[in-house]
Amino acid sequence: MESAMAAQRKTLLLLSLLLLCSITSDADAAPKQQSLDRISALPGQPPVTFSQFSGYVTVNEHHGRALFYWLTEATTYPEKKPLVLWLNGGPGCSSVAYGASEEIGPFRLNRTGSSLYLNKYSWNRVANILFLESPAGVGFSYTNTSSDLKNSGDGRTAQDALIFLVRWMSRFPKYKHREFYIAGESYAGHYVPQLAKKIHDYNKASSHPIINLKGFMVGNAVTDNYYDNIGTVTFWWSHSMISDRSYRSIMDHCDFSGERTSEKCDEAVNYAINHEFGDIDQYSIYTPSCMALPNSSTIRSPRFKNSLVRRRVAGYDPCTENYAEKYYNRPDVQKAMHANSTGIPYKWTACRLFSQFNLIFLNLLYMRDLSRYDVFIKEGLVIFCVGQ
Repeated sequence: MESAMAAQRKTLLLLSLLLLCSITSDADAAPKQQSLDRISALPGQPPVTFSQFSGYVTVNEHHGRALFYWLTEATTYPEKKPLVLWLNGGPGCSSVAYGASEEIGPFRLNRTGSSLYLNKYSWNRVANILFLESPAGVGFSYTNTSSDLKNSGDGRTAQDALIFLVRWMSRFPKYKHREFYIAGESYAGHYVPQLAKKIHDYNKASSHPIINLKGFMVGNAVTDNYYDNIGTVTFWWSHSMISDRSYRSIMDHCDFSGERTSEKCDEAVNYAINHEFGDIDQYSIYTPSCMALPNSSTIRSPRFKNSLVRRRVAGYDPCTENYAEKYYNRPDVQKAMHANSTGIPYKWTACRLFSQFNLIFLNLLYMRDLSRYDVFIKEGLVIFCVGQ
């Protein structure tokens, strides 16, 4: 145990030195890069009084990993408002697609993907909101090392996010020491506390910490696979979305505490979804489902093998994800957002399926880290856990 802690301290020290060198070398370039990241206006955007910035921050030069961000500053007195980092889950779903465009962002997309209108419930009425597409490979974030897409996971995602924050604050020095919160939903139930732990340890190891973490919030969070998945299947059955036979088959053949599912489990779940769900949206069962989805006749299957809890189509318009994919694939939109500057060889999508994703928040490991919540609270952090 002591040797492991010593190794962790050494890693944090090396990271601190690396980031310090990066901050020092980038200090002179920061104002210029910040100016280059400014969004003058998005195509089809209504007039607004707040400032917007978006662009890339490199988190690993050797592998060519860079994360894409979109900052929407507060509508009034942004210099007095806190900074909130928003993360969507998946793993593999875009914070631009969901957080910014469907949930808490300042804009909504019209049905044709041609223009935007204001969201009167946007969080940037009370805070500066920083949307991050993470990990590399999600949305506009990219890597030049293809193996990164095959061995991504919680650990590297948290590490890259920490490096992003430190380097981003070097580009936006006015946010150094600003009251800072992390928030997210779905699989961000992993990302958010993991990143909070990284920041906590980084601040402890730094003589001059710049990230003034005050707390975090997770909503509808993926926490424990066993209970999340049993709850999901029970919800399907108790709301007559699947038959008694399918419910018993899933419960008999699925080991919800395991990292991988069996062939019989996959067959039972796929049958229930593709032959018994009908046109019901499991995340909003009393509202119409989107019938205009591309490839809507194809077989549906659980998006991620490790969990049946997928992200939901948010809001009252179940086709919003389609509008986002139309809008953010437009060349003029990408140019305005300084996105896809390297010519990513694939279309921007709301979610990307990783062939493998290394989970370190599983079962006992996850519960062990949950026990650290009380450590965060004792350190003075405010924690909100919100269910649906």
